[in-house]
Amino acid sequence: MADDRLSVIFGALADPTRRAILGRLADGEATVTELTAPFSISMPAISRHLKVLERAGLIARSRSGQRLSSTLRAAPLQEATEWMERYRRFWDASFDRLDAHLRQAEPGREAD
Repeated sequence: MADDRLSVIFGALADPTRRAILGRLADGEATVTELTAPFSISMPAISRHLKVLERAGLIARSRSGQRLSSTLRAAPLQEATEWMERYRRFWDASFDRLDAHLRQAEPGREAD
C-alpha cells in the first residue's frame, strides 16, 4: 500500500509544472489565478494539475467565500524523501568505497 502511495506522489512530482506549483505554494497559499500567472497555460489546465497534486496529498484546497486557495502539504514529500534517503546512503557508501580504492591504487600508479 505504501508503494502505491509513493507511485501517486512520484507521478504527481514527475511533471515540471506541478513541481513549479509546489515551489510557489512553499511560499504560502495561492489561488488558481495566482498560480496560473507565471505559466503560459490556461486556468483549467492549472486546475487539472491541482487535482493531481491534491489526489497525491501534496496540497490541500480550501474555500473562503468566493476564494478557493491551495496550500502545500509537506508530509507526502517527507515520505518520498525517506524512501529516497535509503538509496542516497547506498550511493554514498559506494562512492566512499570507490574513493578508498582509488586512494589505495594511487601510490602504485605508473608514471606516464
